[in-house]
Amino acid sequence: MPAAKLPIFPGPLTARGAVLAVLISDADQTGVPPLQGRTSLAAIVKALKRKYHWPVETSSFPSNTGDGRASWATVYSLPPAVIARALDHGGREWLERRSAARRAP
Repeated sequence: MPAAKLPIFPGPLTARGAVLAVLISDADQTGVPPLQGRTSLAAIVKALKRKYHWPVETSSFPSNTGDGRASWATVYSLPPAVIARALDHGGREWLERRSAARRAP
């Protein structure tokens, strides 16, 4: 069996980078702001899993919409050990570069 590929950090100012930053910083992801209509959160997570090798976990549960209809909500996360390893292997620096790039004019 081949060894698992190591996760890759996407560009810091991309939608994939915005979502990954939330996942590794353990902050809440609200979905819409970093995406700005470009693509769905599900598509970004799929790319993070397949192209960038991040083991994103998905959990879905029933929910109600504002108008009372039934729907499904999905939560994406990374296992705590993956977050710790990512932060120890370039993740902190990547988050700092992302913050600096977002502040730049």
